[in-house]
Parts: sequence; C-alpha cells; structure tokens
Amino acid sequence: MSGDVVDLIMADHREVERLFEELKQHPEKRPLLAPVLSALLTAHSRAEEAEVYPVARSEAGETEEVAHSQEEHELAEELLVRMNECDPESPEFDEVLQELVDAVTHHVQEEESTVLPGMKSRLDDARRMELGDAFATSRAEHMGDKPGKASRKELEMQARNMNMSGTGDMNKARLAEEVKKKAKA
Repeated sequence: MSGDVVDLIMADHREVERLFEELKQHPEKRPLLAPVLSALLTAHSRAEEAEVYPVARSEAGETEEVAHSQEEHELAEELLVRMNECDPESPEFDEVLQELVDAVTHHVQEEESTVLPGMKSRLDDARRMELGDAFATSRAEHMGDKPGKASRKELEMQARNMNMSGTGDMNKARLAEEVKKKAKA
C-alpha cells in the first residue's frame, strides 16, 4: 500500500463500501460491524478535516469542493449517530443504514472525481506522501472517537473547511449548531 494520501483515502473508501455490503447482506453481524463502520468513518472524516482538506483548499485550490465535502461529512456523522441509536435488528436500522450508504456513496463519488484528482495533479509526490503520513497518524489518533462528539477544535476546523467566518467567539454548543446549520443550507 502506497503512503500517498490519495491512495490511503481511496483504500478507506473501499473498506467502507465492503462494510456496507457486509451490514446489508449479513444482519446477524450488525452488532459487531456497526461499531467498526462508525469508528472507521469517524476517524477517516476527522483526519481528512484536520490534515487533508486544509491543504486541498490552500495548495490544490479545491475551496468549493472542500466546503461541499465538509457539509457531506456532517450529514454522514448525523446518520452515524442515528444508526448507533437503533436496534441493529429493527427496520429503522435498515432505513438509516440505507440513508448512510446513499450519502457516503455520493460523497465518495464526488470526492474521487473532484478533490482527489485535483490533489493528485496539483501536489507533487513528496507532498502527497507527507500528507499520507499526517492523514494516517491523525486517523489512528481519532479511531476511538464517537460520531457527534467533535471537540471545539474539530468544530472550528469544520467551520473553516466550510468557509465560515465569525465563529471565534461562539461557545462549543453554538458552534456545533452553526456547523450543522451551514451543512444543511
């Protein structure tokens, strides 16, 4: 496996797709696989938000694409929270899982057709390898994070990724509310 950030992100995308299929085809595995999916998606998102998106914005010129991707992360996180609150054997779990699959599949398709190719063409190999190390380290640090439990610092990063300004004086709860509102707008 390459240490190129684009390759690492795409490898995570393929693993999430594999987990989606397992969750859909093997309901009996849901109690074990749903937390794995939740942990992977949350850690992946936090690492992208902290390490990749700021560089994609500033060095690869992907400002609008990053803002849109950040909004999609917010939606996926809300769906993860809902999924984690459902009984894995309930029809509601099936509905939320399908919403999550649809949202993440859409996000992956967009990211792999806009942001990642932009990074591949505008950042040299050494920079992508450096970002790959930062992404992998950040992802490992966030592997135990729960969806819906972003820190103030993480919320500030999400707001920056969505081109929001004037958030410095907000308390954490207000900032979280404004990030959610911007993502839904």
